[in-house]
Amino acid sequence: MTSSLFEPLSIGDIKLANRIVMAPLTRMRATAPDDIPNDLMLEYYRQRAGAGLIVSEGTQISPIGKGYMDTPGIYSEAQVAGWRPITDAVHAEGGTMAAQLWHVGRVSHQSFHDGELPVSASALPYRNRATIKGEDGRPLRADCPTPRALGIEEIAATVEDYRRATLNAREAGFDLVEIHGAHGYLVHQFLSEQSNQRTDEYGGSLENRARFALEVVDAVVGAWDPSRVGIRISPQGNFNGLDDNDGQPMGLYLAAEFARRDLAMLHLSEPDWAGGPAVDDGFRRDLRAAFDGAIIGAGNYTPEKAERLIAAGVIDAAAFGRAFIANPDLPERIRTDAPLNEPDGTTFYGGDATGYIDYPALAG
Repeated sequence: MTSSLFEPLSIGDIKLANRIVMAPLTRMRATAPDDIPNDLMLEYYRQRAGAGLIVSEGTQISPIGKGYMDTPGIYSEAQVAGWRPITDAVHAEGGTMAAQLWHVGRVSHQSFHDGELPVSASALPYRNRATIKGEDGRPLRADCPTPRALGIEEIAATVEDYRRATLNAREAGFDLVEIHGAHGYLVHQFLSEQSNQRTDEYGGSLENRARFALEVVDAVVGAWDPSRVGIRISPQGNFNGLDDNDGQPMGLYLAAEFARRDLAMLHLSEPDWAGGPAVDDGFRRDLRAAFDGAIIGAGNYTPEKAERLIAAGVIDAAAFGRAFIANPDLPERIRTDAPLNEPDGTTFYGGDATGYIDYPALAG
C-alpha cells in the first residue's frame, strides 16, 4: 500500500512531490560576521531536497532580530546573494524551499547589539539563555537580559522589516515564506499574556495581543501573495522561557484570521517535542475547522503518527526535524522502511562539516 506521505500536495501555488517536510532547524553555520549563507549550507540543503518542502532555518529579518551566533539573515544584499545559490541547488534537485522569517525578540543578548538591550512586547524579566560565541569560537550559553519594550513606532518599523525580508526572500529564489510565530520568539511574545503586559492597542485582550502578528501577516502578504505565505505557531508552547499552556484559544483565533486572509499554510508546532503536553485530536479538529489551507504538523512525529493524522484529515503534511539532521535522504528511508542514522547532538549547533553534511545516504 502506498503511504499517504508520498501523495503530492499543493500548498498555495506550490506543488509538493510528497508530504514529508523538513522542519526549520537552527544549525549556526552562516559566515561571520555578516551572517551570510555559504557553500557549506548549500550542500546541506541540497542533500535534503528530497523533502516535499524544506523550511529554512530561522533567518533573522534585521540585526536586532538576531539571538544566536552565526545564524543567517535575509536583510542585506550579501545575504540575499548567499541564499540564491542555495535555492537554485534545491530547485535543481526537484525540491521546494520556504524562508522562515525570524525575529527572536527577547531571546537574545546585548553582545549581538553593541551593548543595547534586546526588545520584546514588554520589559519583563524572565529566565532563558541565548547562544553567543565564546572566546574559543564555539557556542556559549549566556543569560538573556531583561528586554526593553518596543515603542509604537518601533513596532511599525519591525513590521516593515518583515515586509522587506519577504521581498528579499522572493529575490533570493524561495518558493514561500514562513513567519516564525512560535517558540517564545517575538511574535509569540506579543501573543502570550505571560510575556505581553502592554496597556496600549497591542496588549490586554486576545484581539489586541494578536494585533502585531496579524499586522506582520498582512505586510508579508502585501509583499508577495497569500498563496506564498505560511506561518508557524505553537499555541501551547513551552520553550524559551515562555510556558504558554493556555494558548489554545489564541491559536484558534489566529487560525480563523489566517483563513480570512487565504494563507497557504499553517505550521503547527506541537509542544511535546520540548517536554510540553501532547496536543489532542480535539484541538486538531478545531484547528482544521478554523483553517482551510494546508496544515503541517510538527513535534515528535513518526511516519505512523503522520499517516494517522493525514488519514483523519486534521493535517496535510508532517515536518521532521532531528531525523532530517542525520538522514539527508529521509523520505527514501521512510519509503523503503530503511534504518535511520542516529543524530549526534554535540554537532547540532555551530562548527564545520562534521555532523552537518557528512551523514551517509543509503547505498546505491
